[in-house]
Amino acid sequence: MKAVVWHDVGDIRLDDVPEPEIRDPHDAIVQITTSAICGTDLHMVRGTVPGMREGTVLGHEAVGVVTEVGPGVRNFRPGDRVVVPSTIGCGTCSYCRAGYYAQCDRANPNGRRAGTAFFGGPESTGAFDGLQAERARVPYANVGLVPIPEQVSDEEAILLSDIFPTAWFGARLAEIGPGDTVAVFGCGPVGLFSIISARLQGAGRVLAVDRVPSRLEQARALHAEVVDFDEEDPVEALVELTGGIGPDRVIDAVGVDAVGPARGPGRSDEPAGLADEVAEVAPRTNPQGRTWVPGDAPSQAARWAVDALAKAGTLSVIGVYPPSMTRFPFGTAMNKNLAINMGNCHHRRYIPHLVDLVASGVVSGTSVLTQEEPLPGVIDAYTTFDRREPGWTKVALTTV
Repeated sequence: MKAVVWHDVGDIRLDDVPEPEIRDPHDAIVQITTSAICGTDLHMVRGTVPGMREGTVLGHEAVGVVTEVGPGVRNFRPGDRVVVPSTIGCGTCSYCRAGYYAQCDRANPNGRRAGTAFFGGPESTGAFDGLQAERARVPYANVGLVPIPEQVSDEEAILLSDIFPTAWFGARLAEIGPGDTVAVFGCGPVGLFSIISARLQGAGRVLAVDRVPSRLEQARALHAEVVDFDEEDPVEALVELTGGIGPDRVIDAVGVDAVGPARGPGRSDEPAGLADEVAEVAPRTNPQGRTWVPGDAPSQAARWAVDALAKAGTLSVIGVYPPSMTRFPFGTAMNKNLAINMGNCHHRRYIPHLVDLVASGVVSGTSVLTQEEPLPGVIDAYTTFDRREPGWTKVALTTV
């Protein structure tokens, strides 16, 4: 079968790979009908999240149809249409039973303290083959699959695999109260759903920060007040827009690959794109001509967020940062009495509720999905998505 395979930093290919097989009684095989490219996948391609194993199938978002189940899967059968949560949890350990699926004690083969296991990630996350493939093995399928109602399309359901639940989780971490002013850094797919989630959770105003014109227009279409950090200092703009106070809550939906302004007056106490730690490895250049040092972790969004927040505000971090990210403006955060909540989304905890919101028509996020490409065109789609070209906010990959 065909799958998107990671070979090296900047080197991914559409390869023929072996068919997945049932390895455990709780496994299922899913025929993937729709997958997607995520900004997190770019971290692997660029090398800003290191530790990928050569030959790993990429991708952590999928919708499909069950084709085979192990004897331990009692709640699904071949023919069931499902969404696959991005993170993997067993459903029986104390963490999963408390809703902390991303910190499952059993899913990550590196041990109980190893942290989140997810599809298509580095060795530290278990090196599970991902979902940008024609078919995939889903471990703990009795917990790790969520049924999709007939009225929910693939285009809607693929957004429920990762980006909508991650944004919903980010809004919860932000501790949004009724009438709060919330700023979202990054108007990519997760950022756009963070705008939607913040409003659903009670925000009175939502401000959105980015520099890509098409993404800022998508945020404006969701009635967020937009700030282009190429054209104005985002910290000064957010403080001015809030009467000199700053936003009550900030959601960092960018993470490790945040960048400084290309030409405008965006402020930072350090040069834009300064690495927090430079790994002792040679820089590499990806196919788009961008040079990265694996383990390199710019902190631009986090610094702007801390500077902009109101005193006693809350910072929610759902953008991906690798372990090499070791520097943060703690002094400023402490002296402003900021609360900081962060982490990987517990997808399985939130997806059933979000499926209901979509099925009932409360939420329609299909405007976030801007491109659909067949799997054979995936490499070109990665290149275009990486360049953040207009109209390439979220890319679905169809396999049938």
